[in-house]
Amino acid sequence: MQIIAFHNVKGGVGKTSAAVNVAYLASQAGISTLLWDLDPQGAATWFLSEDTPQPGRKLAPLIKGKSPVGDYVRSTPYPKLELIPAHQSARNFDIKLSQAGSGRELKQWLKSLSEETALVILDCPPSLSELAEQVMETANAVYVPIIPTKLSLNSWEQIDGFAKDHKIKAKRLRPFFSMVDRRKTLHRELADNRAKTLPRALNAVIPNASAIERMGEERKPLELMARRSKAAQAYRELWQEIRDKLKL
Repeated sequence: MQIIAFHNVKGGVGKTSAAVNVAYLASQAGISTLLWDLDPQGAATWFLSEDTPQPGRKLAPLIKGKSPVGDYVRSTPYPKLELIPAHQSARNFDIKLSQAGSGRELKQWLKSLSEETALVILDCPPSLSELAEQVMETANAVYVPIIPTKLSLNSWEQIDGFAKDHKIKAKRLRPFFSMVDRRKTLHRELADNRAKTLPRALNAVIPNASAIERMGEERKPLELMARRSKAAQAYRELWQEIRDKLKL
């Protein structure tokens, strides 16, 4: 089983859109995929629910060892793609994890899913915390969407510094440019020179596109609503890079 995460200390950078689209593309490739919506805002849960999202469950029983993580898994409208829905109790997840004490809870929970799931995708809340540390230690790779601005690049430095402080291998963190508006000079310059401006950057560049914004209205992966768009092509390129790295 492979585990990847989408994370940024900053919100509104296209993290959830990337997680959802990559999860869908993975499932369509025949890979049994689970997306865990760890963000209490629940955007990924919204995107993957055709009707009113199935309510998530409180995380306390999981943390206390009274419920296995498998009890939290729900189906989605898409074959090979399952979901652990968001729940508002995730707002206190970091506190509960710190109180639990071992620092390996996330890894242990996910290990129990390895017989049925080939790929786990974690959609993380925007924070640097106990949960973020466990995600970085557990995931094979953490993908970090970065808007091509100086402020967003600063958030990448914070994440990279956090990983170094916690002795997490730098190669696990893989940034990529997101929400790129090529009408803006700074966006073009930073994205076109990404090997210099964003070390370890992926080749895939996600554009700032209205089609991505419509995902929230149509509640579908981009592949189903605007497959011929440049944004959909960009997500396919992102997925292919991730797949090649994981050798799935």
